[in-house]
Amino acid sequence: MLKRLGFPEAIFSVNSFVAAMLALYIAFSIGLPRPYWAMLTVYITVQPLSGALRSKAVYRVLGTILGGISAVALVPNLVNSPEVLTVALALWVATCLYISLLDRTPRSYVFLLAGYTAAIIGFPSVNAPNLIFDTALNRVEEITLGIVCAALVHTVFFPRSVLGFLNVRIAAMLHEAEHWACETWAADVLSGERRVAMDKERQRIAADITELYVLSTHLPFDTANFLPTAQAVNALQDRLSLLLPLASAVEDRRRALRAVGGMTDDVVALMNNVREWVAGGAKSTREEALALRDACIAAEPELGADADWAALLKASMLGRLAELIEDIQDARELAAYIAAPQNKMPQKLIDRLPPAGSRVLHRDHGLALLSAFASFAAIIGCSAFWIATAWPDGSVGPMFAAIVTSFFATLDDPAPAIRKFLIAFVVAFPIAAGYLFAALPAVDGFPMLVALLAPTFLILGALQGNPPTAPLATALIIGVAGSLSLQEVYEADFKFFTNSFIAQQVGLYSALVATQLFRSVGADWSARRLLRFAWRDLAANAAARPEDCIDRSVWTSRMLDRLGLLIPRLGLVERRDELLASADMLNDLRIGLNVVDLQQVRRSAGPEAERSIARVLNNLAHCFGHRAVGKPRPVPEATLIEIDAAIGDVSAEHGSPERELALWSLTGLRRNLFPRAEPYIPAFLSEAAQ
Repeated sequence: MLKRLGFPEAIFSVNSFVAAMLALYIAFSIGLPRPYWAMLTVYITVQPLSGALRSKAVYRVLGTILGGISAVALVPNLVNSPEVLTVALALWVATCLYISLLDRTPRSYVFLLAGYTAAIIGFPSVNAPNLIFDTALNRVEEITLGIVCAALVHTVFFPRSVLGFLNVRIAAMLHEAEHWACETWAADVLSGERRVAMDKERQRIAADITELYVLSTHLPFDTANFLPTAQAVNALQDRLSLLLPLASAVEDRRRALRAVGGMTDDVVALMNNVREWVAGGAKSTREEALALRDACIAAEPELGADADWAALLKASMLGRLAELIEDIQDARELAAYIAAPQNKMPQKLIDRLPPAGSRVLHRDHGLALLSAFASFAAIIGCSAFWIATAWPDGSVGPMFAAIVTSFFATLDDPAPAIRKFLIAFVVAFPIAAGYLFAALPAVDGFPMLVALLAPTFLILGALQGNPPTAPLATALIIGVAGSLSLQEVYEADFKFFTNSFIAQQVGLYSALVATQLFRSVGADWSARRLLRFAWRDLAANAAARPEDCIDRSVWTSRMLDRLGLLIPRLGLVERRDELLASADMLNDLRIGLNVVDLQQVRRSAGPEAERSIARVLNNLAHCFGHRAVGKPRPVPEATLIEIDAAIGDVSAEHGSPERELALWSLTGLRRNLFPRAEPYIPAFLSEAAQ
């Protein structure tokens, strides 16, 4: 672990320690009663990227204030009924945790902090309810002071820009996506081992797209001199989201076309030209991209009523390929602008950008509710023990139960993390005891205190700056700093020190037990749940009226987010059941995109074609709706018959302005749902054969 630590971790550690000591000094100077809360908050708040730290700092301050207000509102009014007060505080923490889990952006910190700050202020104030306003004000001041000092120091000294890190990730993602697209077009000559590597690359791209969005939410708070517009960043995310399904759709049609002998020399040459253009990277121009796009459009066969399967595959492949070319070129130009936002964006690109809007990510209300209930149960259990035993220092227990259940609520199974947290507190106990009873009595003045604390906190700070060791280091820092309880006047009460430690352990054990009982779900459970969410949404979109159907960007964003969440969970599942064995969310994503396109086409289709498309969509809604609540079942053969009928009806409509898009989408559905089906045969040929 230590071998991976370098200059960035050292700078991070020094900055964090300087911020912590600054917060501690100011807290001492202005007479705050619990200065150690300011120091502790610094280490809870710090992030490697300055923009992310500043972003979260704003939301943390808002959440802290909201938590203080809630504690002031609850404690004085309910202090004469300890049971009711406990339930009220537990409900507040659980409700705030539930809301925070539904928002996977930095905004979630408002509710996360509002929840456990109320617990930090409320439970210890039960013994002195008349001082609740002063206590709340002091805690808010101490926590806010720590947040401000952390943000200030990490912004002024060696700041790490979010934009710089974002540009590195964008460049890597674009390169990986382009490389994957090129490789898939040569997939027929690749070994099985290389195919597996390509699948992993595809999965990594899907996960990175959500990471890109989360990073971009910090941009308004970044330290860079010039920042790109939110509209451009959102547009780039849209382009990258579509790149994966479009490239895989082109590859699927290419393989199917080869199987029926439809890959003519001119199409092969065109595909090679596109592949060379993609491999050329950002040095290509828009003119080259447009020329290739136009060549794809010109090569599309005329789809008359007698169009055969090869013609449909060819038209679908070249149509999606033309979309892919535009998508890649837009992504390259947007990436170039985001890398140098001081340069003006080309007007042609500006005209193509959609209005700025927030991304749509996966939300799991059920899992959020389970997390909230586990937190509620942990707090209630701890508080019941505290009230029943009339333990003077028992308020620390439910306070820590609230903090820990909130910290780890985003994990599938928070129990292992809570267990490590508990062990870290046991390790921190003798370190804090050594400081408190052996070293601190000899301290004379603040400089000496800083020198005494420096070795331990600089080492732990460097470990905190290293992602693999960050959770353990954070737990040790909270354990040591919290147990020291540094105040302006030295106080060392072994009985209070031991009692507080035992209360912390009770709180942590309570959180562990409640989590294991109500919240530990496992990677396989989460993976199955993600799949069912995807199928449920696909069914709802197929059953919707055309005007109520969600658009492409919303569907793609949510599905790629789910794919990014699914992949690491599948890697943790030792034995896949029937449901997980059938998982191919990228294929489901392509099906959903075809559904969106068909819903769009229905508005302008003729009566016969509209009815045929509606029957296809109804079949899909029924199929995926049942799949979302039960075991996976194969798509009925009747759906294949309906798709073929719809292809025939749409082919016969020459006046529809979106006829080609409908045929591409129906061809795509046929391939995605029935990849091993016999080639489509036009109705007149089928009748002639009979």
